[in-house]
Amino acid sequence: MSELYPLKFEPLLKEKVWGGNRLVTGYHKKGDPLLKYGESWELSAVSDNLSVVSNGFLAGNNIEELIEVYMGDLTGDAVFEKFGNEFPVLIKLIEARENLSIQVHPGNAIARERHKAYGKTEMWYILESEENSKIYTGFSNNITQEQYLDALSAGELAGLMNVENPAAGDAFFTPAGRIHAIGAGILMAEIQQTSDITYRIFDWNRTGNNGKPREIHTDLALDVIDFKTSGESKIVKEPVLNRTINLISCEFFTTNVISFNKPVIKDYNLFDSFVAYICVEGEFMIRWNNKSEPVTKGETVLLPAMIKDIVLEPLMESRILEVFINTVQNQY
Repeated sequence: MSELYPLKFEPLLKEKVWGGNRLVTGYHKKGDPLLKYGESWELSAVSDNLSVVSNGFLAGNNIEELIEVYMGDLTGDAVFEKFGNEFPVLIKLIEARENLSIQVHPGNAIARERHKAYGKTEMWYILESEENSKIYTGFSNNITQEQYLDALSAGELAGLMNVENPAAGDAFFTPAGRIHAIGAGILMAEIQQTSDITYRIFDWNRTGNNGKPREIHTDLALDVIDFKTSGESKIVKEPVLNRTINLISCEFFTTNVISFNKPVIKDYNLFDSFVAYICVEGEFMIRWNNKSEPVTKGETVLLPAMIKDIVLEPLMESRILEVFINTVQNQY
């Protein structure tokens, strides 16, 4: 069996009524700049949206087929033992030219019971944010279900929510059960569990591409929502050049940010997980075993678990997100 290598995938561009063209004009996605693209699915194992390899001898194979053949060599033995042939993380780039709907995602228990799927805990890393853009995340105060329903009925739900003004480099963690919405004028990377289950609560009285109101899931959402205040939602950590800085660690994924202007040596010998790199600024080379793979802004690359020693060599000052499943505690 031929050895694995850093894998790139064909992005899956999604037209959205609230989308724009920055994914095409600023992040090298192949699409029509006159269309509204809201999402680019960079690495997906969602059943009807399987990512397909675009580089090397495995080009044309999808992520599920790769795991069937390479198993723990690709995902890590511990990850494979837990998730089998399903890749556990979904990575997207999202552009919101208009507010996204206020929504909530179920946790694993309810998602399994209702949809035979995983729940959806997610995080956002802000790449671009216009002045006065907003992130709606959780409630500003503890409320009752009755207060929630009254505000929803009156079209005033946003007034109960915690509102943050994001800047590029900010991160937000959204556990299952926390209501949230991405405001207009924001472009971000989203890392989440492999799940496409969303309960739409309020859509700002907007119509879809067919001219009709989009579906609302009031009843499904009701026993999912956490009505307690979200607490501190925004995570601000200044990058330190040539160091790995942890942004978020949870049971579903760990995400670090690395800004670098000189080669960074990575030793993953204590890891039992794949690593995904999302290049959010600049351009660099991944070097391993006397081989190399270039990565540019907007690209996501999957480093198989069997590759343990690499060098990240910048071609200009670069910034990446490093994503993996934490199978070893206290790594950073």
